[in-house]
Amino acid sequence: MAKQLYWLSDEEWARLEPLLPRGRRGAHRVDDHRVISGILHMLRSGARWRDCPAEYGPYTTVYNRFNRWSRQGIWLGMFEAITGRTAVIGTASIDGSHVKAHRSAAGGKGGTSSKPSDARGAVARPPSTR
Repeated sequence: MAKQLYWLSDEEWARLEPLLPRGRRGAHRVDDHRVISGILHMLRSGARWRDCPAEYGPYTTVYNRFNRWSRQGIWLGMFEAITGRTAVIGTASIDGSHVKAHRSAAGGKGGTSSKPSDARGAVARPPSTR
């Protein structure tokens, strides 16, 4: 089975290229087109960064670029240029299969650990809720 890789089209790349940060100090950046295509592929697939296909370069480069540009807010402008609208901020989704609690998180067996004696229970007030 062949890998289904995602590559930015020439039109998409032409819209994104002016938005890339320029004149930064540090090491020379590797091919931006390849790395950004890798980031978009990983976001679309939902896979772990470590499972990034080698065609996009080292997974650490792909992840570090995404993380650094996320902190700087660069992705918001890029997503708007690609999609023509702002990012969806007001929508959230929670998958309950990933929310797990330890079996003792609720306090072990159900109920209270101490029970009133028969004498005290016979003269106890009725509960306020029925």
